[in-house]
Amino acid sequence: MTSTNGNGNGHRNGRVRGYSAWSLLRHGLSRSEWPRAWHDRELRPSYDAVIIGGGVHGLATAYYLAKNHGMTNVAVLDRSYIGGGGSGRNTSILRSNYLTPEGVRFYDRSVKLYEHLAADLNFNVMFSQRGHLTLAHNDASMRTMAWRTEVNKLQGVESEVIGPDEVKELVPYLDTSAETRYPILGALYHPPGGVVRHDAVVWGYARAADAHGVHIHQKTEVTGIDVERGRVTGVQTTRGRIATPVVLNATAGWSSLISDMAGVAMPVQTFPLQAAVTEPVRPFLDTVVVSGTLHVYVSQSDRGELVFGASVDPFASYSMRGSLEFTEGIAGHVLELMPALAKMRLLRQWAGLCDMTPDYSPIMGPTPVEGFYVDVGWGTYGFKAGPVSGEAMAACLAEEKPPEIISAFGLDRFLSGRLVGEKGAAAVGH
Repeated sequence: MTSTNGNGNGHRNGRVRGYSAWSLLRHGLSRSEWPRAWHDRELRPSYDAVIIGGGVHGLATAYYLAKNHGMTNVAVLDRSYIGGGGSGRNTSILRSNYLTPEGVRFYDRSVKLYEHLAADLNFNVMFSQRGHLTLAHNDASMRTMAWRTEVNKLQGVESEVIGPDEVKELVPYLDTSAETRYPILGALYHPPGGVVRHDAVVWGYARAADAHGVHIHQKTEVTGIDVERGRVTGVQTTRGRIATPVVLNATAGWSSLISDMAGVAMPVQTFPLQAAVTEPVRPFLDTVVVSGTLHVYVSQSDRGELVFGASVDPFASYSMRGSLEFTEGIAGHVLELMPALAKMRLLRQWAGLCDMTPDYSPIMGPTPVEGFYVDVGWGTYGFKAGPVSGEAMAACLAEEKPPEIISAFGLDRFLSGRLVGEKGAAAVGH
């Protein structure tokens, strides 16, 4: 059986794609060029489909279009480099313990795809299912956890409500005493949840899509979308015009601006979401820990760093700069949960952009402009949905109708009032 290493190359008995351990060392010391994981290709004047956004959603859609539907004359365009947007600015947490049946089914399919993604792409995405804890600090939160547990179980997703003693057993460093400002009354425990290496997922999908013949064009900004008689005819870019009958908006942060180019208004607001990491320490935190009351989530990376995040900033903005206010707030809240971390030092912080919809669920599928599709409005939970979104949107583009798994997330729900309210499971971020 062929496994994968961190670079995504299959290896058997110590050999990597024809390289022995010695030849790998010699190649590294010689400073010669490694073969590219995907090609730099000439921009064609036309494609069967153009995907705007070179993150996990856009690349996954291109990959599944080629793999599942034989549609390979596809271009993925990114204004910068692939994975340089939300896919490279998240905290890489995966879970499926959402609140609505539609959301649970959708994210559970994504977790299932993630479980086999390394083998599917022949690229080690470093998926670690270490469990996910959502802490409850009051009676209302406990009721919500019980509600989510029952919805999860009805959809076949493993979740349960546990008490403070079980929480302490899973995470000994948590302060579960009754004397704290926000005592831990219990938690929603979701064993399938975990973390993944976000850049590995992006690179794996890019390499696999390229191998199927998909064209990946970095540093190619879309400046306009051509619409004639109510349907898409092409896109304008900084490298020239591309004729195409199908355009997918798979961007984060600028999704409403891209949709405006096609004359389609999106009920989306963009907010910064900040995160930070500490210096690396000995591994001690196996489980992802989330507190909605304190607006904080924390996990430990394979390098030993603690990765912190919070809810989105309280103001709409396109800024991706960190703030001292965030640092002070996140440090205080983490220490309320785990006082023993007081002497740890923060190494760096960053921000990404989150497109929030009124009901905290994404917008997926066709729009009033024929041939213009959207996969947007992901808020703080887009990365965990990458595989299932790619699979579903590929089917939507190829078959020209939304598959059942995303039928509830259409743009028309905001006119009909059929909202998919996920604030209770998504408002904290992760």
